[in-house]
Amino acid sequence: MNRPIRVAMVAGESSGDQLAAGLIRELKQQYPDCQIVGVAGPEMRAAGCEVWFNSSELAVMGLAEVLRHLPRIWKLRKQLLAKLLQTPPDLFIGIDAPDFNLGLERKLKARGIPIVHYVSPSVWAWRQSRARKIHKSVDRILTLFPFEPAFFKDHGIDARFVGHPMADDIALENNSATALAELQLAPEYRHIAILPGSRESEVSRLGKDMLAAARIIHSKHPECRFLVALANPRLYQEFIKSVPADLPVHCFTGKMRAVVTASEVVLVASGTASLETLLIGRPMVVCYKLAGLTYAIAKTFKLVKSKYFSLPNILAKKKLVPELLQSDANPGAMAKEILAWLEDPRKQQIVQAEFKLIHQQLRQNASNRAVAAVLDLLP
Repeated sequence: MNRPIRVAMVAGESSGDQLAAGLIRELKQQYPDCQIVGVAGPEMRAAGCEVWFNSSELAVMGLAEVLRHLPRIWKLRKQLLAKLLQTPPDLFIGIDAPDFNLGLERKLKARGIPIVHYVSPSVWAWRQSRARKIHKSVDRILTLFPFEPAFFKDHGIDARFVGHPMADDIALENNSATALAELQLAPEYRHIAILPGSRESEVSRLGKDMLAAARIIHSKHPECRFLVALANPRLYQEFIKSVPADLPVHCFTGKMRAVVTASEVVLVASGTASLETLLIGRPMVVCYKLAGLTYAIAKTFKLVKSKYFSLPNILAKKKLVPELLQSDANPGAMAKEILAWLEDPRKQQIVQAEFKLIHQQLRQNASNRAVAAVLDLLP
């Protein structure tokens, strides 16, 4: 082959951007001249991806929210498909974002382009009917979690567990004193992390209730201080307006791991942040609120199949941490569950030991394994 290998990628949000960046770095180790193009964020750009569209344009959550943005998203996908068919890549890798990627992948696969989907759509948890669509859309799925390949095998889909890059990045032991020093916080207090989500919709639904829970906790444990980690400066500026002046709250941008490491327990919005909290080894209470219409649709049509919605409990296949969904995610319930952790150090130690076992299981040198799992699809 005279020309360099060309790989197209599409990542839909910040977590996908990070996963793809690790994959790009490993690909360039084996193919130094390979060209990477597609829908990317800052991490992918830094790793060497030529950015056609920004991944932030796809970061939309929930059924109701997607409906409002459909015309714009369809237009972007149409433009992207045209560019990809004009100069077909040797391999297409869709990173997460299944609602956007699977339709695109099906059309590319029909044109003979090898397709890999990195990060299993959570069909084992909800909307299992998507398995048929996945079968038509991909040649291979790379999964982050060990229980996923068995589900896809039952549907005739080639799926391979590669581990989670975050488990590789985060040390098995994490020192709170070092994190407190980094954040310039006094060690004599008990710190509680508040992670209200990485999207504006999540923060608007959970943020004020989490602060109200912090007030309840502080009334019972005045020695507690609250550390809020926000994904970007815009969310920081909005959130800080709602922080009561008399509540000891410290807000940070881009310091999530330090905030969690410095804390004794964590109040967290469901999603990747709950997995990150598990890997750092901190007990947590996981909260989730969908838009009312999205929740009503999911409940009416029984779209959710999993017993749990938080990643720690799904991975453990049992209830390791409290889960609060929709109206149950209220200040009183949040405070009650956090206080239960604070007042039971032995319970904290037991769950931390379970977290460590899961961490070791996911620690597989994932980016390297992911590249190894796609080599036979490259020229």
